[in-house]
Amino acid sequence: MGEASRTFDDLVAEAAAVSVAGWDFSWLDGRATEERPSWGYQRAMSGRLARASAALDIQTGGGEVLAAAEKLPPVMVATESWPPNVAKATALLHPLGAAVVADADEPPLPFADAAFDLVTSRHPVTVWWEDIARVLRPGGTYFSQQVGPASVFELVEYFLGPQPESVRRARHPEDARRDAEAAGLEVVDLRAESLRTEFFDIGAVVYFLRKVIWMVPDFSVDRYRERLRELDELIRREGAFVAQTTRFLIEARKPVA
Repeated sequence: MGEASRTFDDLVAEAAAVSVAGWDFSWLDGRATEERPSWGYQRAMSGRLARASAALDIQTGGGEVLAAAEKLPPVMVATESWPPNVAKATALLHPLGAAVVADADEPPLPFADAAFDLVTSRHPVTVWWEDIARVLRPGGTYFSQQVGPASVFELVEYFLGPQPESVRRARHPEDARRDAEAAGLEVVDLRAESLRTEFFDIGAVVYFLRKVIWMVPDFSVDRYRERLRELDELIRREGAFVAQTTRFLIEARKPVA
């Protein structure tokens, strides 16, 4: 049965009940689409990991991105703060030889100075630049794909209303450059793209907002049921709800003393 023939209540109930643990979005297959950045983070990260001797993946989620790397270095460690994700990442990464460390995502990282020649992170919520610089060896690299400013804000503002410019500009790539350089790192690559995202049914919206909790921080089905019902009608009428996702890639190197 196609999603368009299912009722609002059925779609919402299903999306409200499904697990949102980990960082796997396969539940949205056929229900939402998002363009991918042209730089291919997964492929680029995998290549860097294959050349590293000791690497750290920060805020690894359920470990899905790291686990897809073709070859892990001899020393591979990942950190994660959310207990369900810690358990999922441990089960996924330990058989591959990677250790998972439960960490509060606040400095200091539980590692010695100059412990890694590569630090990676896909879509970190926060970036503690000085601590990243501390755990990198001289000549080591931080490589990360991050969420850019006003990402999916068409959806955010549908629920929260117009946001102030300070909120819309948050997570700007030039701010990342400034903070990386202030921590003593040299930015060797910085690129940004705006990408089309489409939600084809209201269940996809509910699932997305339950999983990406910082988009609408107070989101719950009960709180926003009427607004969800209106959005369901819009999607059925227009075929999709369209938003723009922003992403940027940053690579920063620790100078050799």
